[in-house]
Amino acid sequence: MQIEEIIQGKKGKLIIRAEGGLSFPLYEKEAAKYRLTEGGTLTEQEWNEICSEILEKRAKRRAMYILQRMERTECQLRRKLQENGYPEEIVECAMDYVKSFHYVDDYRYACTYIRYHQSEKSRLQIKMKLYERGVPSDLIEQALEDEYTGEEDRLIDRLLEKKQYDADTMDQKEKQKIYQYLMRRGFRSDAIRRRMNAE
Repeated sequence: MQIEEIIQGKKGKLIIRAEGGLSFPLYEKEAAKYRLTEGGTLTEQEWNEICSEILEKRAKRRAMYILQRMERTECQLRRKLQENGYPEEIVECAMDYVKSFHYVDDYRYACTYIRYHQSEKSRLQIKMKLYERGVPSDLIEQALEDEYTGEEDRLIDRLLEKKQYDADTMDQKEKQKIYQYLMRRGFRSDAIRRRMNAE
């Protein structure tokens, strides 16, 4: 394998770019141990050793450190590891490791998110936020079915009260503004109209 470029990274790290678009992070000492230089070569045996002895262990530790700080979805963790410069096969190895201990569980993440946010967000808003975080739609639906107890009417009423809504004294323009606000929060049109007319 041909080494095409060695880029100085942060904190004594080097980014090694090899043929075929492969890149991986090593510390300067590690690169010196394998005598990696631009234009030099890396044998298959050396590559396998770097993967098993350095990169896999480091990626697993990094994944554990990331999860220690806060729970993440599989997609978020994968993205973080890729941002740290790990090759796809090493990222997969680290993901398999944390999944084997159930440290990453998208269903559990979705359920926790729903329980925590259902008193302030609509069902649609929760669904969109989870989707943005990379939770698969089938798991989102299952978690919503199992966990979402938010009463949409009560939540709309609370937001109307917060906006000091008064059907009798507000003009059409003000009502429209509040209606749009609730639509942006992900509530259904019929539910909004019903609650605005009930006030």
